[in-house]
Amino acid sequence: MRKFFKKIIKNSRSHEDGIFFDKITKILGFKPVTIRYYKKAFTHRSTNKLDETGNPFNYERLEFLGDAMLGSVIAAHLYNEVPTGDEGYLTKMRSKIVSREHLNELGRDFNLIQFVESKVNPQHFGENIHGNIFEAFIGAIYLDKGFNYCEKFIYDKVIEPYVDIPKLEGKVISYKSLVIEWCQKEKKHFAFEVFDDTGIEDQKYFGVKLTIDQKIIAKGRATSKKKAEEKASKRAYFALQEKIDKK
Repeated sequence: MRKFFKKIIKNSRSHEDGIFFDKITKILGFKPVTIRYYKKAFTHRSTNKLDETGNPFNYERLEFLGDAMLGSVIAAHLYNEVPTGDEGYLTKMRSKIVSREHLNELGRDFNLIQFVESKVNPQHFGENIHGNIFEAFIGAIYLDKGFNYCEKFIYDKVIEPYVDIPKLEGKVISYKSLVIEWCQKEKKHFAFEVFDDTGIEDQKYFGVKLTIDQKIIAKGRATSKKKAEEKASKRAYFALQEKIDKK
């Protein structure tokens, strides 16, 4: 009887791995060799899993690796595609392509969240988890198939469908940086001030106001001070767009 149940459990796990393998293969466009890398890419630290050597088994180190791979492949692409671009231009364009917002978009488009194993309620995941697991996924591809496959995946799945250089040239990464740069150039005094701090710890909201020369220009409210400052800056930018864009 015990052997019978063991067989059922084993077959069940094999079936789950088979479904995972098929779904990953469809996204990759090729068959993975070591499925364990991809399992790791979607394992959240809240599971507290350890590998056979006692090290944490989660996507965080793969995220670091994937970030480096994306950066290098995209840097090479920009270097070849824009021969007139100087170092500052190339750096700025690469930052736009690998921005957190763009990586989150990629993670959502591939629906990678469906694979995440976690003890945290998905509703409590921050928005950045989409980009984090996308980077980890890239890291898993590199470990599984090497640089050439990883580079091809980035070209086919990221650069070709998502990277439009002329369009990206006009894209704003950070409205906060844009507004601060303008204030400094025009010798204006600016300040971000939290005027509201509400909600429980898991769903805290911050209200931030942006003042320029002691005048409130815009307000923003979000789940972090950084996001609230960016939201206020975006509203300030559109309120002052004619002045800011006049260069």
